[in-house]
Amino acid sequence: MIHKRVHKDIIKAKEDDPVYGGRGVATGAPKFNMPAHEMKPRDAYQIVHDELMLDGNSRLNLATFVTTWIEPEARELMSETFDKNMIDKDEYPQTAEIEMRCVNILSDMFHGHTNDTKEACGCSTVGSSEAAMLAGMAMKWNWRNKRKAQGKDTSKPNMVVGVDVQVCWEKFCVYWDVEMREVPMSAEHGYQFQADKAIELCDENTICVLGILGTTYTGEYQNIEELDRLIDIYNKKTGYDIPIHVDAASGGFIAPFLEPDLLWDFRLKWVHSINVSGHKFGLVAPGVGWAMWKDWSLLPEELIFHVNYLGGDMPTFALNFSRSGSQVIAQYYNFVRLGFEGYKKVHQACLDVALFLHDSFAQSNLFEPIIDNIRMPLLAFKLKEKQAFTVYQISEKLRYHGWQVPAYTLPKDCEDVAILRVVVKEGFDYDLATLFLKHLHEAVEELELQTENIHGDKRTTEKTIKTC
Repeated sequence: MIHKRVHKDIIKAKEDDPVYGGRGVATGAPKFNMPAHEMKPRDAYQIVHDELMLDGNSRLNLATFVTTWIEPEARELMSETFDKNMIDKDEYPQTAEIEMRCVNILSDMFHGHTNDTKEACGCSTVGSSEAAMLAGMAMKWNWRNKRKAQGKDTSKPNMVVGVDVQVCWEKFCVYWDVEMREVPMSAEHGYQFQADKAIELCDENTICVLGILGTTYTGEYQNIEELDRLIDIYNKKTGYDIPIHVDAASGGFIAPFLEPDLLWDFRLKWVHSINVSGHKFGLVAPGVGWAMWKDWSLLPEELIFHVNYLGGDMPTFALNFSRSGSQVIAQYYNFVRLGFEGYKKVHQACLDVALFLHDSFAQSNLFEPIIDNIRMPLLAFKLKEKQAFTVYQISEKLRYHGWQVPAYTLPKDCEDVAILRVVVKEGFDYDLATLFLKHLHEAVEELELQTENIHGDKRTTEKTIKTC
């Protein structure tokens, strides 16, 4: 018996239709045009929900720094507050109060200062990239204002950064017309930032030197204390007052808990501002970041706008305007829920898993870590020797098991080095790490077998990764 397809126009929705039957799901969802008719909420939900099953499993996404697991209570608070507009402090005064509490907590963590009313200087953003833009703007304005007061040219600002800088800083320099001066990377110096080379690139037009606490390429903690010492000598010698901005998008929520004595923050003389990401190791679902200044004197007043059309004076310093307050609420929930010991426990557990992976690769005869001094839950590693296959092929094989592990080259001057990177986040425990190593081993075996078949090579495949 041959069944004819029923034309979609004669399909009618009925109240007693099953979920997957003759209701709205029997017709295709619109792709590029607004549908002419409405459908039932559950039908629309089911269509979108089912399409999203084609996304990767976020828990197996070892590429992203962004939080992929949050507690049910945090998720509940976020769902209750997603409709609160963060900019409308008059309508949602308690949300604004909670934001300021978070700013003060972070300032205290970073050893910042408060004003006469005990308010720290900082604000929430949609992510650390926006926070970086705001901090960069403040540094450019401070530099320009001083140059104008001295009657000097303000047309050629520059910024000194490591070549392994995150792309948001490249955007800042393009968008705000600032020359980017890059400190090179080399294998000779262990692919790590050289503070003395950064000082050599400074001059009277330098608005700041950037230090990074946890680079996206390798997870390196750049030596901010050494950079501060060298910039202090340089500023005294030249009469300049070039500040340091610390991009602590990742490390800013790790170092205070795992290395509280590490000098990288506002305890250092020339560290004027810090950006940090709440939706990375701050353990909040995306997106929230924080822009922080040592004190209020470092944030130019002319960058703060005041609006009253929401009902009351609204001071705002942001690239965005309306946004949900739910992530800020979740950030405060984490502070209240975890406290110092809780954050320390979470990050230490993640670091232990990263060290477990590091030791596994260090004992391997195929892979080796890029840097040995692992200080944050991130591991970058490369092939020890040139093989018949590449890290890109390994990355592709791992996807068959659901793992998303990025393969990429290091920045210019080290572009011949291709690496893989694993970010260990809450929810990626020893069991998953062991399973990952098993799948990595299988991926290598498959690639070696393919090589044997192609070249007729009868060599024996040896185990390349030791697992528990």
